[in-house]
Amino acid sequence: MKTAFLALSACTTLAGLTLSAQAHEHGKAAVLDTYADIAEAKYADSLIAGTRLQAAIDALIADPSAEALQAAKAAWLASRVPYQQTEVYRFGNAIVDDWEGKVNAWPLDEGLIDYVDASYGGPSDENEYAVLNVVANANFTLSGETIDAAEITPALLEETLHEADGVEANVATGYHAIEFLLWGQDLNGHGAGAGNRPWTDYAAGADCTGGNCDRRAAYLKASADLLVSDLEWMAAQWADGGAARAALMENEDAGIAAILTGMGSLSYGEQAGERMRLGLLLNDPEEEHDCFSDNTHNSHYYDGLGIQNVYLGKYVRIDGSLVSGASLSDMVAHDDADLDAEMRGKLSATMSALGSIKTAAEAGFSYDMMLERGNAAGEALVMGGVNALADQTSSIERVVAALGVDDIAFEGSDSLDNPNAVFE
Repeated sequence: MKTAFLALSACTTLAGLTLSAQAHEHGKAAVLDTYADIAEAKYADSLIAGTRLQAAIDALIADPSAEALQAAKAAWLASRVPYQQTEVYRFGNAIVDDWEGKVNAWPLDEGLIDYVDASYGGPSDENEYAVLNVVANANFTLSGETIDAAEITPALLEETLHEADGVEANVATGYHAIEFLLWGQDLNGHGAGAGNRPWTDYAAGADCTGGNCDRRAAYLKASADLLVSDLEWMAAQWADGGAARAALMENEDAGIAAILTGMGSLSYGEQAGERMRLGLLLNDPEEEHDCFSDNTHNSHYYDGLGIQNVYLGKYVRIDGSLVSGASLSDMVAHDDADLDAEMRGKLSATMSALGSIKTAAEAGFSYDMMLERGNAAGEALVMGGVNALADQTSSIERVVAALGVDDIAFEGSDSLDNPNAVFE
């Protein structure tokens, strides 16, 4: 994924961060405590939802049926709601960035994992293992080494297959590997419909379709077990005494910068650029974040909500309880009430724009349909989200300046900063 950087004014280095005296007096430590508490709650919720997904997958494997597959799909969709709200903790927290690729990497060359349609093609100069099909092959050669994959384990997926040969598209673990194993490829292009993997891909004996149903089930189980252990680990990092919480608190000024960096980078380069504008420029349904399940509208919505709830210092947990406390909004309002009102308004406008995409998709106008060339209504919806996210990033820049934070850089995207480069 190509990245650029949108630099803010008054730049030096992260090591020299300072905040205005007014902000310094307004309780940075309390704001950071809230931010860490919300992270702990979000990752804990992600773990709860991930454990439910794991149980649904175990049930599917134990007794395959159309109903069991549907239940596993529903659990996957539910698991995305809390997890997507954690993405605002990327970019500003190194411990999250170092870990995130295992659980939410995309796009992926799904032929690495399992069978794909003939139209998918074969190995390419970019990825020799694009159609390796681990499910169908108990032994294969990878980077010149013979791999014994007779037993598909979390260790095999994480240590051998994930990003094999240094290729980022070789995604072997995480939510999107599981998504593919539950839905299969979406072969509808810009037409209606998600992936349509039959439940019999997990059936035993003569009822098995797609071949190697036992190995497919083993891959799915290993993926789910690994996801749960990864979420377990990250939830612990934000608990009292955890490494992520401790790193955040080491330098209060750097901690405030981490909040703003995550907000601005997710808002601008990652979501507005790589996840939304790029797909529209290419008119490519493969650029959907949740492309197998047609759940991209929800992923975009909950990413946006994650940015908003971090700024406001409020998060509603999956059990309905509220985690809240001193917020960045409080800090900004203390110095500049008008700017805080502006920032709140921009966040609300973004959620309205993302909500319009979500509403349209739920009514049958799916996100991949919106990406079709010449679809004016779809382009208007997607660009409404892109423009709102870019606009709120401008206000985040103003917040950075108002708080006297020296030099942070938001992740950029060629699709926003240099669209011609996308086609080179």
